[in-house]
Amino acid sequence: MRKVIHIGLPELDEEDIIALGDVVQEVILKHIFDSLHKSDVKDIEVTTRINQEDTLDLEVDVYIEVPIFVKADVDRLVEEALDMAYEKVEERLREIARENKA
Repeated sequence: MRKVIHIGLPELDEEDIIALGDVVQEVILKHIFDSLHKSDVKDIEVTTRINQEDTLDLEVDVYIEVPIFVKADVDRLVEEALDMAYEKVEERLREIARENKA
């Protein structure tokens, strides 16, 4: 599942961009493993790509594989995790903008 969001934002340095990717991964993994046992997940991969030009393009791919006997709506779970991650990124971008104004 993939989701792309375009955000207007302040200038970000390389450290800020890396930190945003880390935030995305942490939020997604936490949400998934709050809902599923680690033993229920056969494979999981979170890939984050961030491009900054006139806007910030944040592209997140989440691949998760669970055994067929696991009764979970994985698509819904991933969608919720993505939404939570994007909210967290927006919060962090607002913080960076305030810090840059100070």
